[in-house]
Amino acid sequence: MALKIGVLGYRFMGRAHSNAFARLPMFFPDAPDLERHTLVGRDEDALADAADRLDFATTATDWETAIDDVDVFYNLGPNFVHPEPSIAALESDVPVFCEKPLAPTLEDAERMAGAAEESDAIAGCAFNYRFVPAIQYAKNLIEAGELGAIRQVRGKYLQDWGVDPAEPWSWRMDEELAGSGALGDLGAHTIDLARFLVGDRAGAIERISGQLRTFVDERPVDGDGSGNETREVTVDDAYSAQAEFANGAMGTFEASRVADGHKNDHTIAIHGTEGSLRFSLERLNELELLRDGDRGYETVLVTDADDPYVDHWWPPGHVLGWEHTFVHEDYEFLSAVAGDGAFHPSFADGLAVQRALDAIERSDDRGEWVAVE
Repeated sequence: MALKIGVLGYRFMGRAHSNAFARLPMFFPDAPDLERHTLVGRDEDALADAADRLDFATTATDWETAIDDVDVFYNLGPNFVHPEPSIAALESDVPVFCEKPLAPTLEDAERMAGAAEESDAIAGCAFNYRFVPAIQYAKNLIEAGELGAIRQVRGKYLQDWGVDPAEPWSWRMDEELAGSGALGDLGAHTIDLARFLVGDRAGAIERISGQLRTFVDERPVDGDGSGNETREVTVDDAYSAQAEFANGAMGTFEASRVADGHKNDHTIAIHGTEGSLRFSLERLNELELLRDGDRGYETVLVTDADDPYVDHWWPPGHVLGWEHTFVHEDYEFLSAVAGDGAFHPSFADGLAVQRALDAIERSDDRGEWVAVE
């Protein structure tokens, strides 16, 4: 019997996951059968059009109704919509997959993780960059001890869509709706990758020092008719942080929405006692690797059939792209649902990231190092 999928949200992430649902049976024949059952949104006309394009059988403007009708619930709405629908689904033992960051606030994230712990259902958090083949390859190298003891972790995520002060205001610029700006939207990805690569225990961040900055304090309201109305920006445009890991490693992180010339520049580097590696999302099929004794970095093209996930796709050298991360992510999550297995990143992983985000904000407020609690 096919798993009936319900999805809240039909824009950016809704399209990304719907595309993944369509690709799964073509390339992952052992994936569970799916039915794109219910698409949830508020605008009935736009919702009906989206359901037709994304091939959903029905629509709903009430997420509570949708939860009753589906086997799996994907919460892909804005950050402020993450807590209540996800908690309600888990209380009904309906598996939940939720966009990142897990919630706008640490308190909400704790409630969500608590609901997941009490539920018999699986709860996954959407850190899709874990599922890049090159990142999986890097994880395997680190776990095998190829880099020795980890000393430094450096990550940055730079975009430039906010450079122009005429860029219209959106929910992502409101603290009540988003929780934070570049910190939660972009920094969450980097911190999760750092934890994933270094290892959950060694990768625990114990204390942190952070700075947040808003460069454009207000932005125009798009489509208000006058061209004069503006709204205040109440989140950060950029952040930077220093961190100390449980294993003694140092971490440096930064993200920006106002880094001119950077469209989607997510990079992470790991330095150990016996080697280093670095990864860039803009060259996501490649991993730069330096082992002890090498004179320089080697570029490894992670597209061979024995590389993670690649045997499901094309011949060696026929590269993958950003959209494939969602196919891999949904394959793992839905296979865990169908097989009563475990899935990571879980809501507990999402909570760990949220605690680091919260610590960066507290550090900025206090102007000092703080413990990640």
